[in-house]
This record gives sequence, structure tokens and C-alpha cells, in this order.
Amino acid sequence: MRVNPKGPGSEYLIALLEPLPLHYFYGIATAFHRLTHILRSKAPIVEKNGDAGTSKRRVSLHSSKSNSRHSDKYQRILDAAILVIAEHGYFQSRVSEIAERAGVADGTIYLYFKNKEEILRAAITSAFTEFLRRARHELAQASDPVEQLHRLARLHLSALSANKPLAAVFQTELRHSAKFLAEFSRTELKQYFDLIREIVRRGQQTGSFRAGISDKIVANCFFGALDEMVTSWVLSDHDYPLEGAAVAVADVIIAGLKA
Repeated sequence: MRVNPKGPGSEYLIALLEPLPLHYFYGIATAFHRLTHILRSKAPIVEKNGDAGTSKRRVSLHSSKSNSRHSDKYQRILDAAILVIAEHGYFQSRVSEIAERAGVADGTIYLYFKNKEEILRAAITSAFTEFLRRARHELAQASDPVEQLHRLARLHLSALSANKPLAAVFQTELRHSAKFLAEFSRTELKQYFDLIREIVRRGQQTGSFRAGISDKIVANCFFGALDEMVTSWVLSDHDYPLEGAAVAVADVIIAGLKA
């Protein structure tokens, strides 16, 4: 290729065509080698926290999904998301604020989640999975279907009254998206309804409850009554013990089953 040394911009073109120093290519090769080593490594990457002078672990891009999901940092993000969304609402909440509340960098959140919607989904799923675990444990402590319904009602109200931000997200923010609510209903919520229906069927088999009543309808009534109590509590300007309504709600449903 021939270059006109006096043409316009010729000094830039000549500079581009001149051979680059050898150490320039060596630096690129070294940097590329280090990057390849990091991406292939399965061990967590250790970064230094300049302010505190202590090491801070960042999850490797190739870390197992189970490890990342159960990390302390992952749970801090979920807890922070519940607080921020309860305070500002889903649409007004910012990922950067969730990161700040969790004590992590903005970019760290995207190591675990693609977007804000995925954070909310994970937070709701995590909380409800824990609730289902506790529910199964409670039901295992009693064999009488009447007592089981009472235990389930108490747990439902006590679990949410112990965490009002979580209750607010469950009762309001979760329902802003019909798609999200439909997916939640087909998965986690269905498991809860299955627990209630199983109690009702067992009660009908043992004669504790009258036959002929749809266990599906009973489950909807049971959950619906408790759900409405929580919504009223969340929206109320007065602070009162939510758990105190558990006995009354369970008694109304049980009375209908025994009549």
C-alpha cells in the first residue's frame, strides 16, 4: 500500500502503519492469558476491600448455582429487595437501592439476577419455600385434622405478622403482575393448597368432617379468609396482633365442615 506523505491526514496513517513495539504485544498476550485463567477457574475470586482492608469474596461466573443461591450475599440481596419494594413499591424501586441496602455493589446483583423482576421472584419463592417447610413441620406434630387446620391458620398469620415488609409485598406487589401471580399460583401456592386439601380429605375419611364438600372449595375459603385478614392488617393504620384472628378464622371454616 502506497501512502502520499503530503496528503491530508497522512501523519495518522503513517503512524498506524509503523510497526508496534514488541512489549505492546507482550502486554496484550499477558492480559489475555490472565483473563482466560480467571474465566476457567472454578474457585471464587478474591478481591480486596480497600476501605476495610479485608478480603471480600466475589462469586465466580462458573460457581455452582446452588452455592451462589445459598450464599450470605445472595440472601442479603433478597432481604434488601423485600424492604425496598415494600417501602417504594415494585415499579418505583431501583436495583441500585437494593444493592445499597444489601451492602453490595450494583454489579454484584447481576451475578445472581438478570433484572429486578427476577429478584422479586426469587425473594417471594425463598420466603414461601421456608413457610411451606415450617407448615409441613407443624402438621407433622398433630394428627387430628381440626388441630392441623388451627395450626396452619396460626402459622399463616404469625409468619406474616412477624415480617410486615414481606406481608406488604405478598399482599400488594405480588399482585401487580397477572403473569407473575399466575406462575406463583401454579407452583408455590398450589403446594399450600394441596396441604389444606389433604387435611380436609383426611378429615372426611375419618368422619371429622362431613363428606360431600369439595376439598378444593374449602382450601380456597380457608386461604381466602386468612389472606383477607393479612391484607386488612397491612393496609390498616392501626397496629394490632394479627395472629389473634387465627382461631376465629379456623373456627368458621371448621364449623362449616362439621355442620
